[in-house]
Amino acid sequence: MSLFLKAVPAIFVLLWSTGFIGSKMGAPYAEPLTFLVLRYVAVLVLLGLSMIIIRPPRGLTMRERGHAMMVGMLIHGLYLGGVFWSISRGMPAGVAALIVGLQPLITAVFAGAALGERIDLRYWIGMAVGLVGISLVLGPKAGLAGEGITAQTVGMCLIAVLGISFGTIYQKRYAQQMEMRGGVFYQYAGAGAFTALAAFFTETGNVQWTGEFVFALGWLVLVLSLGAISLLMLLIRKGEVSRVAGLFYLVPAATAIEGYFLFGEELALIQIVGMVIAIGAVALVSRPRRPQTKQEEAALS
Repeated sequence: MSLFLKAVPAIFVLLWSTGFIGSKMGAPYAEPLTFLVLRYVAVLVLLGLSMIIIRPPRGLTMRERGHAMMVGMLIHGLYLGGVFWSISRGMPAGVAALIVGLQPLITAVFAGAALGERIDLRYWIGMAVGLVGISLVLGPKAGLAGEGITAQTVGMCLIAVLGISFGTIYQKRYAQQMEMRGGVFYQYAGAGAFTALAAFFTETGNVQWTGEFVFALGWLVLVLSLGAISLLMLLIRKGEVSRVAGLFYLVPAATAIEGYFLFGEELALIQIVGMVIAIGAVALVSRPRRPQTKQEEAALS
C-alpha cells in the first residue's frame, strides 16, 4: 500500500492531464456544458449502481451530503464549467491554461488562512518557479492575438480558478473524512444540478453521438471523473492542500507530451525546458519539511 501511495501523485497528474485530450476530442460534437452534464449523469449512474451492488460501510449524514455537493459545485461545476465556457467563446486553450495555472498560488494563500498550513519561503519560491515553467510550456500555444480574450472569458477563467482553489480547501476542512464513494456521488450530484441549470439557460442541448464522442465521454467518465477525482480526494486527505495544489504545475507538461504523440502538436525546445523547470519546482515544494528545532519553535511562538 505504501508503494501505491508514493505513486499516487504521478498517477494523478497523468490521468488529470488526459482530461484536456478527452475534452478536445469530444468538443466538436456537443456544447461544453451539455458535454459536462452528460459526463456527470453517467458518473452518477455508475456510482449509484456500485453502491447498490457493494454497499458502503456507512451512509452519509445530511450535513456530509451538503458539504460534498458544495465541493462538487466548486471543483466540477465552477472550475470545469468556467474553463469550458471560456474556450467555447473563443479563448485560446493555452491562455486558459495559463490563467488556471495560478491555482496553486491562490490555493496556498487561502490554505494558510483557512487551514492554518504554514507556507514557508521554499514553497513560495517553488510556486514562482513553477509558474515560469508552465508559462514556457504553454507560451507557444497561447495565441495572445486571439479575439476570444475578452473581459468575460478572462473573468470566467478567474472564477474557475477560484472554484477549484476554494473547492480543495473546502474538501480538506469539511469533507475529507466521509466515505469516498458516497462523497464523490454527492459531489457529482451538486455539480450536475449546477451545470444543468447553467446549460438550460445558455445552450441548445444538441449532441452528435459519433464514435469519437462516445469514446471521449467514456474516457472522461471512467478515467477522469472516477479515477483522477478519487486520487485527488485521497491526496487531499493524506497531505497538505498547498502541496497537493503544486502538482497541477505538472499537468500542462504532461498534456503537451500527450498532444505531441496523439495529435502531432509541435513540442518546441523552450517547452521542454519549461517542463524541466516545472518538475523541479514541484520537487522543491513536495520535499518533506524539516522538523523544527526547539529553538525555532520558540522563535515562532
